[in-house]
Amino acid sequence: MSVKMTAALLLLQLSGLFGSGNGGNVLVWPMEYSHWLNLRAILDELVKKGHEVTVLIPSASLSYEVEDTSAIEFETYPSSYSTADVEKLFMESIRKQINEMPKKSFWRYFLMLQEVVWLYSDYFESLCKDVVFNKELMTKLQTSSFDVILADPFIPCSDLLAEILKTPLVFSLRFFPGSTYEKYSGGLPLPPSYVPPAMSEMGDQMTFMERVQNVLYVLFFDFWFQTFNEKKWNQLYTEVLGECLFNWDCYILNCCVIEGELEIRGLGAERFIFPK
Repeated sequence: MSVKMTAALLLLQLSGLFGSGNGGNVLVWPMEYSHWLNLRAILDELVKKGHEVTVLIPSASLSYEVEDTSAIEFETYPSSYSTADVEKLFMESIRKQINEMPKKSFWRYFLMLQEVVWLYSDYFESLCKDVVFNKELMTKLQTSSFDVILADPFIPCSDLLAEILKTPLVFSLRFFPGSTYEKYSGGLPLPPSYVPPAMSEMGDQMTFMERVQNVLYVLFFDFWFQTFNEKKWNQLYTEVLGECLFNWDCYILNCCVIEGELEIRGLGAERFIFPK
């Protein structure tokens, strides 16, 4: 399925949230790099259809760019991280994943992957705090009367924003570590002895022992690996809402409900990553 076709199908899904004859008002909670490229294709189509699109981005960012003629608006909020800090975080994690982790043993590989992902989790948590504790920004968002929030579920906080703003939430997925979201939410068939999960080091050409190792990878992602530091996110959600509403199982369940509704309408998430 092409990018344009996927965008068109998602537009059909979003159209039910907008009043007939009027363009909708869309708030976007994005993610850097390839996740942003995936989301931007949808945003470009939304703009062409006459919808207003506002993207929330931190003052320190690396890849949130559009053409000069684009009607996509950016709402920039002050970030606790400097541009140098963000660049160091991403570049260091990429260096580890490319140069160091493939050389490590099975268990050391996953220990390093968990360390890298939790650094991202801390960064995303900081961004979330920068938004929800910014009273001026939140007042502006509340008075803007957004019809829907469009987000990449790789980063939490969009559900928190949706709860605060009392606004419907729609996810567009690039990929999820271990392909857990794709598997349990989208119903993507992923036989553990055959298909390598996302962010594993396996390819689609595997020996028997590599297939056994791939099964162990799947078990690791399903039962041990944590994409987010749940304890810290629980504390944040409790602080903001007065009760703990963030739970990893519930977060995945919400993704399942949304993804399941898309699958019923033939709007399953487009996959752009394939094993090499």
